[in-house]
Amino acid sequence: MGQARDVMDRLTDAITTHADAKTFGELYADDAVALTPDGGEIRGRDGIVQYWRQMTEAIPDGTYESVHSYEVGDTAIDEGYFSGRNTGPIQLPTGETLPATQKEIRIRGVDFATVRDGKIVEYRLYFDEMDFLGQLGLLPPS
Repeated sequence: MGQARDVMDRLTDAITTHADAKTFGELYADDAVALTPDGGEIRGRDGIVQYWRQMTEAIPDGTYESVHSYEVGDTAIDEGYFSGRNTGPIQLPTGETLPATQKEIRIRGVDFATVRDGKIVEYRLYFDEMDFLGQLGLLPPS
């Protein structure tokens, strides 16, 4: 196992154990950039830590089921399912907060973490945001 794989596995563990901000912060470089479907482009460690804090507060019992796990050079790639119950507030990109829906979610996603000197410098997360919002019951009936 290489450095990128180790750091990605530590990130997955932090997400599923509801780690504190310090733990998330230790995984990212100061000038890291993350790209997410729901948060857009996030620049800097503090913003990325805030993103994960909001996610782990919204779904504190989240689990991860790996489907595929790779490491290519300085980049780790994971594909799998994130599942849990929404028991905490949902922070929207607009700054608004929605109350917990108490709904179970299971979303398939892929994430990439490029690592240099033991820190994530670039992180990309892909999942179907409409499926996520639909499972939360936040979309109007069709």
